[in-house]
Amino acid sequence: MIQRKLTLFLLIILFGAASFALGFHLRGEQKVVIDPTGKIDLSLFYETYLLLEENFPGFGDIEEEKLVHGAIRGLINSLGDPHTAFFDKEESKIFLEDVAGEFEGVGMEIGIREERLQVISPLRGTPAYEAGIKSQDIITKIDGEDTEGITVEEAVSKIRGPKGESVVFEIVRDEEAKEFEIIRDTIEIPSIEWGIIEEDIAHIELFHFNENITTDFTEVAREVVGSDAERIVLDLRNNPGGTFRGAIGVASRFLEAGETVVIKTGTDTKEKEHLQTVATPPYLLEYPVVVLVNEGTASAAEILAGALRDQRDATVVGTSTFGKGSIQGLHFLTDGSTVKITEEYFLTPSKKVINEKGIKPDFEIEITEEDIKEEKDPQLEKAIEVIKEK
Repeated sequence: MIQRKLTLFLLIILFGAASFALGFHLRGEQKVVIDPTGKIDLSLFYETYLLLEENFPGFGDIEEEKLVHGAIRGLINSLGDPHTAFFDKEESKIFLEDVAGEFEGVGMEIGIREERLQVISPLRGTPAYEAGIKSQDIITKIDGEDTEGITVEEAVSKIRGPKGESVVFEIVRDEEAKEFEIIRDTIEIPSIEWGIIEEDIAHIELFHFNENITTDFTEVAREVVGSDAERIVLDLRNNPGGTFRGAIGVASRFLEAGETVVIKTGTDTKEKEHLQTVATPPYLLEYPVVVLVNEGTASAAEILAGALRDQRDATVVGTSTFGKGSIQGLHFLTDGSTVKITEEYFLTPSKKVINEKGIKPDFEIEITEEDIKEEKDPQLEKAIEVIKEK
């Protein structure tokens, strides 16, 4: 049991204070942890561990991994950042499937805002989208279980499941509760679609910034150049974001090499680094652009929208974006689990803050329930009107 205590405690120390050089020594039954930097002392934690071991029935039967993971989650939860998270091995698999763009579930991006589980965006063509789930819907129950205090990772594990099986949501929208039963399916997240509208307008829809978006968008850009298109409506509505480098890659097709796409800042909000376009052909540099956004436009999609407005004077049409202006890094741990850490925030090239503020469009256009019933799209109509004047 002493060996178990030492192993478990060392694991927790090594993760919880990996950036510090820790020393410790034993005094009888008490372990005192000393940090030479003076920044951290984990003796209180170990004192609690000993009390649990001595007093909690069945403590010795609990798997070390479960205890270690619980301690890690507690450490991360204390930060109060909904985008910093710990994934065990199974949760890590789910997260990486999301990035790859294929999984079984209902097809919606979710997050925590104001301590409530909320839909960031339903993905186009998925069961969630077809069922009528909307951005900013608040999920209060999943299969009858209350979501108060739930983490995003816990919610995802409840929502995911085999194709053909159902999951029931209680959704609050405009202070009214509604129930949705949705049948899970294989979700293949498309990255992009495009076509010619109004004779010479390329309508390009970006659904998600997956790991292949730069390659996929480059192919589309070449097709646009070879078409009759003379102007572009770039549709980022309900695009929840994705890879950061994808935003840089897509922006590089619209901007000169070396132009700033985004400004990264540290946690102290001081300007840290300018992220610029890569030296590749800016196929779409000469095309007038209007960008469509809504409350489901988030993260990498907000980076792109902000860059095109600031650097190309692109007009933005729709509703204010979600406001996720932070960048997460994914770190792999030795047991196959991962930690996603908010490491930086970002500003538009003109230094406008996106986090919790979003991007306010130049033309604020709502889509009403009546518009949906009549299959009207006043946002796209306005974008067409604006692009024809450019």
